[in-house]
Amino acid sequence: MSANAARGEAAVRVAGVELVLRPSFGALVAAEQEVGPLFALVERAADGRLGLGEMVALFWHCLKERPEGLTREAFGEGVAAGGLAAATPALRVLIGQILAGR
Repeated sequence: MSANAARGEAAVRVAGVELVLRPSFGALVAAEQEVGPLFALVERAADGRLGLGEMVALFWHCLKERPEGLTREAFGEGVAAGGLAAATPALRVLIGQILAGR
């Protein structure tokens, strides 16, 4: 399964598996309930102050499908192990979708 850019999807590789992130309304609401207002999250990201936990929370809630047995802890470890540079393109796409209001 690959990300569909026309739907505002992004992909992140965790433990060698490409996972699709879809910033649906429900996913963004769930993320916002956990990390606070999304525009504040975008501002922190722009200022270089976005925490790894916040990014993982956003990604977790935006996962299109969660592989069976994938825990949030394992997902977070996988994102961290992949490095921030590898996660940044997906973060940019999600932030773009938040700002565009799609």
